[in-house]
Amino acid sequence: MLLTRASEYALLSLDIIRNSEKPKGSEQLSKELCIPKSFLAKILQGLAKAGILESKKGAHGGFIMAKSSQEITIAEIIVAAEGKTPAVFDCSQYSEACPNGAIGSCNISPFLANFQSKIDTFLHKLTLEDIFN
Repeated sequence: MLLTRASEYALLSLDIIRNSEKPKGSEQLSKELCIPKSFLAKILQGLAKAGILESKKGAHGGFIMAKSSQEITIAEIIVAAEGKTPAVFDCSQYSEACPNGAIGSCNISPFLANFQSKIDTFLHKLTLEDIFN
C-alpha cells in the first residue's frame, strides 16, 4: 500500500506549489496535473490540515507552502494524503488484523516488522527538498 495515487498527487501538487510565486487553487492545479478536482481538493485539504500547506481565501486565493521543503518529510506528506501511516505489507505492525489470523505465530512477522521500521526511518528522514533536487 505504501504509495497510492493520493500520495503521488500530493507530491506533484507540492512541487508546483513550492515553485509558484502566487497561491495555487485546486481548480488550477487540477487542470495543470489532469487530476479530478474533487479528489485533489480533498488531498490539498489534508495537506493544509497537517500544516504542510496554508490556505489563502479570496479572489486570488489558493494554497501556499506553510513550511519550507527542507522541513517537510515524505512521511508527513503520505500520512496527510492517505489519512494513515504508510504500511508496506497488509500484515505490517500498523495493520489491525493479520490476513490469516496468526500474527503471533507467523514466521515472517519479525522480518516484516523490521523491514517496516527501516522504511519508516527512511521516510521520516527524506524531505520534500531531497526528492526534487
